[in-house]
Amino acid sequence: MRELIFERSTPGIENVFLPPCLKAPEQAAVDRKFISDGSPELPEVGELDIIRHYMNLSKLNFSVDTNFYPLGSCTMKYNPKINEEIAGWKEFSHLHPYLPEEHVQGMLEIIWELQESLKDISGLQGVSLTPAAGAHGELAGNFIIAKYFRERGEKRHIMLIPDSAHGTNPASAVMAGFTPVEVASDKKGDIDIEALKGKLSPEVAGIMMTQPNTLGIFDSNFRKIADLVHAAGGLVYMDGANMNAMMCHVKPGEIGVDVMHFNLHKTFSTPHGMGGPGSGPVAVGKKLVPYLPVPVAEKDSTGIFRLEYGLKNTIGQIKEGYGNIGVMLRALVYILALGRDGLKEAADIAVLNANYLKARLVKHFHLQYDGITKHEFVLDNEFQKGAGVKTLDIAKRLLDYGYHAPTVYFPLIVHEAIMIEPTETESKKALDDFADTMIRIAEEAKSDPGILKNAPVKTPIRRPDEVKAAKNPVLKWTKK
Repeated sequence: MRELIFERSTPGIENVFLPPCLKAPEQAAVDRKFISDGSPELPEVGELDIIRHYMNLSKLNFSVDTNFYPLGSCTMKYNPKINEEIAGWKEFSHLHPYLPEEHVQGMLEIIWELQESLKDISGLQGVSLTPAAGAHGELAGNFIIAKYFRERGEKRHIMLIPDSAHGTNPASAVMAGFTPVEVASDKKGDIDIEALKGKLSPEVAGIMMTQPNTLGIFDSNFRKIADLVHAAGGLVYMDGANMNAMMCHVKPGEIGVDVMHFNLHKTFSTPHGMGGPGSGPVAVGKKLVPYLPVPVAEKDSTGIFRLEYGLKNTIGQIKEGYGNIGVMLRALVYILALGRDGLKEAADIAVLNANYLKARLVKHFHLQYDGITKHEFVLDNEFQKGAGVKTLDIAKRLLDYGYHAPTVYFPLIVHEAIMIEPTETESKKALDDFADTMIRIAEEAKSDPGILKNAPVKTPIRRPDEVKAAKNPVLKWTKK
């Protein structure tokens, strides 16, 4: 492991020279009780040591720009640099979010145009761009559903959650005051229709469906499920985080969806993962438009743009300003650059890449839910467990070959899951290289499983105790 900067310290070494104070202050500007008695323990290193330290740290970063990143359900795809450049233009980045509307007509037009584009893509009639991330969009959608029934005087407290949904769905439902109730999947990975019927009641506010779901499967009974929930008086929420598999092929509003969110940072060109940035616009059908979070951009008959805060039944403002502008800019540039045909082709390639990669790997890794998937698929370690090899061992061995590991142990309905999403931006060669590596690992599991159990051996940190690290984080350096 590389030395930490403190461990490179040598007493007496300096690299910054400050001029002597011309006159010492008579009284400290900071209360003495906040000042330690001794000098702060800082590393004593030369400038070159500092440069090398941070350069070596930078080489440990993993990104889509350096390697294939098959992180299932997170859509870690390459993002065109032109989008990054435009989002960084000072004409946008230097705007204050509370400038008078007459001074930011161009920005408001961009917001309005993105709203209109997302309405078209979703087939829904209202969009608010203010939610800051996917789960935030889910929360806003649940607040909308809750207020809709509250205004109608209906006491509906149950939110149905398929076992193949994203993990944030039940959490969002709980935070909005609902009781999540799980609905089982059938052997094909679709929602079990009979199980759903048994859960429907006057207490059900709706169902939250991730489509395509976390198995990569688009439920063949979606319209029937929506009809059943509507007949029971509930609403249909669609987690749209996986829209990159279906954009411009399916409009959710035309198959029964009442509320959904987009992950702009997954589907529409912003680097995703590791804490941000994000944007999770929420879209709704006509009857729910008055409930949207504010503000929303509107265009009057004279072509002037403004922000509307006075929607009749709005759930209120859930974020300062009008949302994460940098992510919105990237998304609109992406949509305008590709157009309808380009977005449709991107979805086609996402599905093609996933099914091609899956076809290369199914002889070497077990696939519990077979058939044509969409943008991702879920393998497991059934063929390797006889040698004592776990999914974690496979993931750790991938690190030695220079790949980020796929999502593992999720979704929970697949034991020892290995969830892979190649995205639409990877070439056939990149997919083949990854497949060859996975196949090599499968062969190692047969011939010498100890290699996998001891992996990784090429990383600075090998197998930390992740539970201990989460419960007892070490937040400062201490001298050994």
